Amino acid sequence: MNILQEIAESTRNRIERAKRTDFPFEKALRTDDLAFICEIKRASPSKGIIAHDFPYIEIAREYEQAGAAAISVLTEPEYFKGDIRYLREIADTISTPLLRKDFIVDSYMIYEAKFAGASAVLLICSILDKATLAEYIKIAHDIGLSALVEAHNERELEMALSCGARVVGVNNRDLKTFEVDFTLSERLRKLVPPEVIFVSESGVRSPEDISKLRNIGADAALIGETIMRSADKRMEIARLQGKI
Repeated sequence: MNILQEIAESTRNRIERAKRTDFPFEKALRTDDLAFICEIKRASPSKGIIAHDFPYIEIAREYEQAGAAAISVLTEPEYFKGDIRYLREIADTISTPLLRKDFIVDSYMIYEAKFAGASAVLLICSILDKATLAEYIKIAHDIGLSALVEAHNERELEMALSCGARVVGVNNRDLKTFEVDFTLSERLRKLVPPEVIFVSESGVRSPEDISKLRNIGADAALIGETIMRSADKRMEIARLQGKI
């Protein structure tokens, strides 16, 4: 083996070690209690503008100080008034793992998330076919990103698990009617193997809602509007956790 081949082999080994690095988003969600993924969201199609005053970096700091396990950042610009710049600037400010929440329909967006400082990306089963979902999960994992794979029914959940999802999310909000139904999380939680992280998304408004999610064995809750509308976000997180 000549020196060039030695260097190439050494490089292969170095890259394989780097690819086996910890996934901070997944590590943060594996806690003894229900983990909170707190969302930074300026608007939504159903509610319009949620936060007219939008100091997103200050909000991220509040979430981190309140003990959020991870932070979800909306980057979709037209319907949610997000921006990839928000993600980039927040990543430069805090150390809490960040989820890029967007409607990922091109692998470019996964690489863009990594470059902007995300630890995870959202992949939505209802807008991807099975082959594309499997491809996107592999790309994410290969570059050190976790994939939160969102399902809305049993068929999509089976699709997520068969494609290798290590983190699955169930959206309690019907995206057609915008009604919230926690029994969806309860029903689908039973179908998720214990080694797969289960995230319940949307609709959390009270400590009682959090208790329901604890009781069904959810690992994490993704909470957006309830906290975003609160003037004191740290106090609101403490209220939801049942600490006050």
